[in-house]
Amino acid sequence: MSVAPPAPVTLLNAGGSSRCVLLCEHATNHVPAQYHGLGLPPAELQRHIAWDIGAAALARRLSARLDAPLFLPGVSRLVIDLNRPPGTPTSIPTTSEATLIPGNRGIDAAERARRKALWFAPFNAAVAGFLEDRAAAGQPVAVVGVHSFTPVYLGERRPWHGGILHARAARFGRALVAALAAEPGLVIGDNEPYRIEPDMDWTVPVHGDARGLDAALLEVRQDLLGDEAGIEVWSGRLAAALEAALR
Repeated sequence: MSVAPPAPVTLLNAGGSSRCVLLCEHATNHVPAQYHGLGLPPAELQRHIAWDIGAAALARRLSARLDAPLFLPGVSRLVIDLNRPPGTPTSIPTTSEATLIPGNRGIDAAERARRKALWFAPFNAAVAGFLEDRAAAGQPVAVVGVHSFTPVYLGERRPWHGGILHARAARFGRALVAALAAEPGLVIGDNEPYRIEPDMDWTVPVHGDARGLDAALLEVRQDLLGDEAGIEVWSGRLAAALEAALR
């Protein structure tokens, strides 16, 4: 019996009372059958190049703890990245870390437009519409992306347990960093291990900063999300930090 492909966007807990609206843009490693795994062996699609490992489980737990709406995607970041502006080099990557993506090499403008219409546009239109409805209702919002990162990238070991990425909402971002870093033993990056680049990112610049909203991406190292215990600890830690930063 065939299994229906995931929807381009799934909204959980739409009526959640939290000020936070959660997005997990890299939640899935699903590559539709017509792309034949983008020419990669199945084992490659289990790696971090295809998704943020552990992020979906963390986001679901965080949604439950906070009573927050959560947007989940239906396609791998390798097909099209929902947190990158279409047309940028990392929107449909031909290389991820050091891995070539054969199915993305040499694709034409029509295929790029098709992927945008099938997955990028529905996901981000749903988020935008939801934020507009909340604004019309006078409900305050903080846009929060939930992500994970590899302990080692291109041979370099990363020292952080977690990180907060922010741009214009610097006070919100730094409050999150301070709340997390107050716990003894935690190393928390302030715009590490990545930085928000307005021309290369989407969630924070478009859904957050352009609307004048508090906005940040949460990053947790993937080895810390490898089991239920780790997800439970980090969901509690992040929920407390978000609540403190929004007070």
